[in-house]
Amino acid sequence: MSRKAVKRKGVKPVKAKVALTADEVVKEISPVISQPLKRCDWITPFSDPMYKSFHDEEWGVPVHDDRKLFELLVFSQALAELSWPAILNRRDIFRKLFDNFDPSSIAQFTEKKMLSLKVDGNLLLSEPKLRAVVENAKQALKVQQEFGSFSNYSWGFLHHKPSRNGFRYARQVPVKTPKAEAMSKDMMQRGFRCVGPTVVYSFMQVAGIVNDHLVTCFRYQECNTNVKKDIKPKIEEIESLAKDVENTCLSR
Repeated sequence: MSRKAVKRKGVKPVKAKVALTADEVVKEISPVISQPLKRCDWITPFSDPMYKSFHDEEWGVPVHDDRKLFELLVFSQALAELSWPAILNRRDIFRKLFDNFDPSSIAQFTEKKMLSLKVDGNLLLSEPKLRAVVENAKQALKVQQEFGSFSNYSWGFLHHKPSRNGFRYARQVPVKTPKAEAMSKDMMQRGFRCVGPTVVYSFMQVAGIVNDHLVTCFRYQECNTNVKKDIKPKIEEIESLAKDVENTCLSR
């Protein structure tokens, strides 16, 4: 057999695969679907990229960490003076000046410390809002002692299970609800400041206590999936806490 008749057997080089973006995954699954992912109506092609990422990755995702919840409460209060894009672009500054939103640290802020929270020579928030943050940190500590965590207190108003509203249009999304009014009333009675029903409902939305992504938004179902994954360990945690309380009562 001649050398020409002999075919060399070799291994063809394989190109390394690059991770696909969310939009590319949609195209890969169904070539017919070529349009970008559908988001809530308030996110437009001209929205701040940081705001868009916040919508895609954080807004409406259930939060149970106390520091994170306190941070989101402060941001919800700040919405009276700043927009979400403005807050997010200053997020690192907020975290630095507010000691990563540690209530035990913020509760110790003196008058001098509070009035030093400035950006480019101006207060980060208005003086009443800053005073509210410090006072709310003190009340959050009291809530932690009474309920075990700020998370247990906050989620308790919806029986520790997120509410899914299923709105199709942005105009249907409320600015407050009876649950938000109940939580607002209770917080004010406890000494929290700047926590009207509108502020509290914004807090509920961003913390995932309610899912107000529009049903046409790709994040609506994703946040519901996060809830299913997250709710079992939380229920077990609550049941364990209830047993501890029961055992404590029986031992007395």
